[in-house]
Amino acid sequence: MKLGFFTMPIHPIDKDWRRSLREDREAFVLADELGFVEGYCGEHVTDRAENITSCAMFLATLVDATKSMKLGTGTINMPNAHPAAVAAQIAMLDHLLDGRFIFGISPGGLLSDAEIFGNLDADRNAMFLEAINQVLAIWEGEPPYDLKGKFWNISVERQFIPALGQGYVARPLQRPHPPIVVTAVAPFSKGVTEAAARGWDPISANFLMPQWVKSHWPKYVEGCERAGRPALPENWRVARSIFVADDEKTAKAYATDPDGPYRYYYSQLYTKLKLNGRIELFKTRRDQPDDEVTLDSICDQLITYGTPDKVADELLKYRDTVGDFGTLLYAGKDWKDRALGRRSMVLLAEKVLPKVNAAIKS
Repeated sequence: MKLGFFTMPIHPIDKDWRRSLREDREAFVLADELGFVEGYCGEHVTDRAENITSCAMFLATLVDATKSMKLGTGTINMPNAHPAAVAAQIAMLDHLLDGRFIFGISPGGLLSDAEIFGNLDADRNAMFLEAINQVLAIWEGEPPYDLKGKFWNISVERQFIPALGQGYVARPLQRPHPPIVVTAVAPFSKGVTEAAARGWDPISANFLMPQWVKSHWPKYVEGCERAGRPALPENWRVARSIFVADDEKTAKAYATDPDGPYRYYYSQLYTKLKLNGRIELFKTRRDQPDDEVTLDSICDQLITYGTPDKVADELLKYRDTVGDFGTLLYAGKDWKDRALGRRSMVLLAEKVLPKVNAAIKS
C-alpha cells in the first residue's frame, strides 16, 4: 500500500484565508517530504469553508516546493469551465510539473457553484462528458478543431494563422494525455465502470461508508473487462479520514472534539448533502431511515483515529472490508492545532504504513 494525500479543505468560515492557504500548502510540502506518492486538492468557487477556488492554480504554487510527489486536480469541475480553457491550463500545468501531474475530473458537486455558472438546472453529467471529450479532442487534434457540441462549439477557423502560431491550443507533456482519475462518490457507481472502460482510474471518497466503497471494485472490474485492460488493485485509490497521535487520549480528544476539525468536516458535509437530498451516502444500508443517520453515526464510521498501532490495525480491518487497493489517500483537515496536524501525517508515514505493509506482506 502506498500513501497519498487528498484534501477538499473545509476550514472555519471565519479563519484568515491567507493562513488556511499557507497551511494547505504546508501539508502538501510535508506529504512530499514524507514520501507520499500523490497529492490532490479540490476546488469550489462559492464556498467560504472549502475555499481553494482553483485547484490548478493552487497546484502551480507547489511546482518548486515539492520534489517527487505527483500532484493532481481533485477535481476540475468540468461543467463550470470552457473546455478550451481547461485544455490549455492543464497542458501548461503538466509542463510546469515536468509530467508529475494527474488529471482529476468530475461533474462537480457543489450546487451553489453550479448555480453561479448557470448550469444548476442543466444535465451536468452530459456537460461533463462533452467537456472532457472536447478537451481530449483538442489535445489529439489540430487547428481549427471545429468541435461541435450541445453545450460548446470550439473552432479557430476564422482566426487561424499557422505562420504566426496563432490558433494552437497547448498540448500536455504527457501524451496523449496525463493519467485521468475520477472521484467515486456514490454506491455502486456506474461512473466507475464508464471511467474504467476509457482507461481512467477511480478515487473512492472519504465520505462513503465502507460497504459502498467496497461496491466500487466490481464496477471497476466491469469497466476494465469492457476495455480489455487488467483490473489492478494498485490503480484503485481510497480516501480515508485518519488522525494519528502519540497517545490514545490525545487522538480521541482531537478526533471527537465537537469543535474540532474532524467533526466540523463531517458536519459541513452532512448538512450540505442532507439539504441536497443525498443523505444516502451516509447510510449503512439502502433502506435505512433518514432519521437514523446522525453526525455521531457518521463520525463513528468514517474517522479512524488512535495511536500508530491502533490505526494500523484499524486500517487493516478496513482493507479486509473494502478489498485490496493500491493507494491510501489521507484526507486533509483544517489544522486547528498545527503541531497535531503535522504529527498525524508524520506518524502515518513513519509508523503506521510500515506496520500495515508488513502485515499485508505476511
